[in-house]
Amino acid sequence: MFNFEKLEVWQKSVAYAGAVYRATKTFPKEEQFGLTNQIRRAAASIASNIAEGSARPPADYARFLGYAVGSLFEVVTQATIARNEAYITAEIYQQLYIDAEEISRMLSGLRRSLGE
Repeated sequence: MFNFEKLEVWQKSVAYAGAVYRATKTFPKEEQFGLTNQIRRAAASIASNIAEGSARPPADYARFLGYAVGSLFEVVTQATIARNEAYITAEIYQQLYIDAEEISRMLSGLRRSLGE
């Protein structure tokens, strides 16, 4: 097992990406290469940046955690658009939002632990 796999924030980020993938399965076909692709890539990028950064010196790791936060905020923005366009229900949106808040707090804590 790689060290990053032991991090709760990485585990939650992987689960979050799965939730985003499930939520986007019902998006309209015309969004396949638009919003669907964009939100999925951003969701996958959160855990990917945590993993990639973990193999680097602390200052670089903190920078990659910043990228993960940026990707998380992209997902929140895109989920808001999806909710406004009625691609997802208010309940799905709310759960994605709550999970994003938790992941954001965890990423901030991890960055602080690195001295950032």
